[in-house]
Amino acid sequence: MTNKPNSPAESYQSVFSQIRSSGIRVTCILVILVSLFSIHITYAQTVNEWPCFHGADRQNKSAETGLPGSWAVNGPVLSWTISGLGEGFSSVSVAAGQIFTAGKVSNQTYVFAYDMKGKLLWKKPNGEAWSVTVSWASSYNGPRSTPTYDNGVLYHISENGKLTAFRAKDGSVIWIRDLPKDFEAEIPMYGYAESVMIDGENLYVRPGGKKGYQACLDKKTGKTLWSATGIPGDYGYSSPVISDFGGFRQVFGSSTTCYYSIDVKTGKLLWVVDFKNKYEVNCTDPVVYNEYILLTSGEGKGSMLIKQKKTPNGISTEKVWETQLMDNYFGGVLMHKGYVYGCGSESRGWFCLDLMTGKQMWKTNGEGSLTYADGMLYLYDVKGNVKLIRATQEKFDVTGEFKAPKGGEGPYWAHPVVCGGMLYLRHADKLFAYDIRKK
Repeated sequence: MTNKPNSPAESYQSVFSQIRSSGIRVTCILVILVSLFSIHITYAQTVNEWPCFHGADRQNKSAETGLPGSWAVNGPVLSWTISGLGEGFSSVSVAAGQIFTAGKVSNQTYVFAYDMKGKLLWKKPNGEAWSVTVSWASSYNGPRSTPTYDNGVLYHISENGKLTAFRAKDGSVIWIRDLPKDFEAEIPMYGYAESVMIDGENLYVRPGGKKGYQACLDKKTGKTLWSATGIPGDYGYSSPVISDFGGFRQVFGSSTTCYYSIDVKTGKLLWVVDFKNKYEVNCTDPVVYNEYILLTSGEGKGSMLIKQKKTPNGISTEKVWETQLMDNYFGGVLMHKGYVYGCGSESRGWFCLDLMTGKQMWKTNGEGSLTYADGMLYLYDVKGNVKLIRATQEKFDVTGEFKAPKGGEGPYWAHPVVCGGMLYLRHADKLFAYDIRKK
């Protein structure tokens, strides 16, 4: 039987129990635990904060506890609604007692900041007017990027590539980078869509240009620290993920035809894995567990688990398994206790797969995005249906459901967020905040 990987919290709890049973003094226990926690200190996720897209560690798992395992017949209570966001698919970030998102109003992209009751604190423009030019996708306008918060500063990329650092308290501008101009890049077909990642003093972003496909900037000044080229393909729509392996701290990203790893210290390309669907659009962030990385892409491509290996010159990769199941397009995939959850586009439906083998544990109808909190998955489908299910490989176990209101036209593509006892759901012009705490 395959041993299932645990979360960091579960691993620490197990270590503590073993140490305590062995009779080692409390002082020694504290020293060991401090060492363990230091591994993940950069990504400390707090209950009342969700500072960037999919959370501080990009694992899309909330630190919330004490939440109910089921809902009443009509779902949780809708506490308040924000209107006036315009078009867009940005999710929300929550930090420092504020809620941040972005939207396009009257052909202008704005970044918004609200208090925890939904009152507007500030609204600032970011970038010039821009629209999707592909005829069949002309209604899919507005920002995709979710604002990233770090130490009093908010970072956001507009669809046309304006990366702006705002002071979170009042929206005043600290610095701006024009990615297409500075890195000789073309604006992607659907506009810039990633949500930048902050790691220490560094900001990671993908300009997709001749002078830098992937770049590392000084978060305080916006100055380029390094830029990497030589990555095959055009702009990929996933967001940066950071992880350590083999003596390297790596940033992972995607292009239209591959996923790749770069050494964050030097900007050196460590590896490239060919991975493309028939339309050459990669949107989903990789899922990382130790040396293993799960890649997935829609339009029939499917999922692949790769394994990294340390080599004398860097890192190599090998394929562990590949399947056409769970060909995730834009809704995201997350891992919990050795199983991965997400939806497929051509394979159609919500899936649970065994991370280490790719075996399908269950499948049911539906397509959308999801998040995790306190042993439960929150599924938000493209038609606005919300389901609460147990995060278990045993079966698709629904314990609550409701239909979110409409906030305008178009699909429900913004990813859900659980933070501070609230469930945040965005649809077009509106943001809905549901109180999901136990009554």
